[in-house]
Amino acid sequence: MNDLIKKLVEAYGPSGFEDQMRDLIRPEIEPFAGEVRVDAMGNLIAFKKGSGEGLRIMLAAHMDEIGVMVSHITKKGFLRFTNIGGVFPHTLLGNRVQFADGTVGLIYSDRIEDRSKVHPLNKHYIDVGVSSKDECTVKVGDAAGFKRDFLAQGNRLTAKSMDDRIGCVVAIEAMKQLESSPHDLYFVFSVQEEVGTRGAQAAANKILPDVGIALDVTLTGDMPEARTMAVNLGEGPAIKVKDSGMIAHAGLVRAMRERAEESGIPYQFEVLDGGSTDARSMQIAGPGSAAGCISIPCRYVHSQSETVDLNDVKNSVNLLVELLSKPLNL
Repeated sequence: MNDLIKKLVEAYGPSGFEDQMRDLIRPEIEPFAGEVRVDAMGNLIAFKKGSGEGLRIMLAAHMDEIGVMVSHITKKGFLRFTNIGGVFPHTLLGNRVQFADGTVGLIYSDRIEDRSKVHPLNKHYIDVGVSSKDECTVKVGDAAGFKRDFLAQGNRLTAKSMDDRIGCVVAIEAMKQLESSPHDLYFVFSVQEEVGTRGAQAAANKILPDVGIALDVTLTGDMPEARTMAVNLGEGPAIKVKDSGMIAHAGLVRAMRERAEESGIPYQFEVLDGGSTDARSMQIAGPGSAAGCISIPCRYVHSQSETVDLNDVKNSVNLLVELLSKPLNL
């Protein structure tokens, strides 16, 4: 599984620019789907026909990552930029970004008089190694993702885009392992989640699922001085109960818990006080759906060193397969 994780987490794909990600994921899922298509938003959608009188279930894992976009180029070729999604200024200084054509840039900031403070985003710039604007091949409007190698230290896996490439891995592995399901399944590898769950909203309004399940990361409460939260790395997938954008369907939460307990899969309950997922868009699409989320615990979210535990990833796959392989009584 680590080879697939490495392939996806190191790839380029900021929100709105997911083409390269889609090209990586498509050959991974085509052998296990009856139909694969791309919609007008750019979502990659794989359909698996159910074997019985089941439900219409949409699974959503987003392909995009946070990033930056060039807003201005100085005469000396330095790039000013804006954010794509939740980019925090204190994570930027000295980091590197990569553009779609492979150009790599170094992020630095204007002079800091008080080194106990952090400059805002608009006081940072990207240096792509040129001496003038005329030499610069990067243009205003070009997007960049962060550049950082995948790191495995035992079961602890670190990368710049676990959010949400690890959710994509869970979806892909579940498709491979799922021999049959009574349900009609729509695996959606969605776009533009980091800028407002836009891809999932479009897909859900077309699919009109009975049940919507997001596969995404969540925060943990197990680091020094972390926010108080009952989710720990390595203690199993987190079953979402609530976040700032939605309250999960109680029947779906119960079904996830029961399947986990029946199969001996460790699990945790997630109550997140900030942020949301594609589950919110699926919940309110069309006439609405029973929506929830299987969350992969992740430290250092929206940094360039997002960290998950391999056992949590594997158990997220196991829980999803158990949930989809049997009838659901919600």
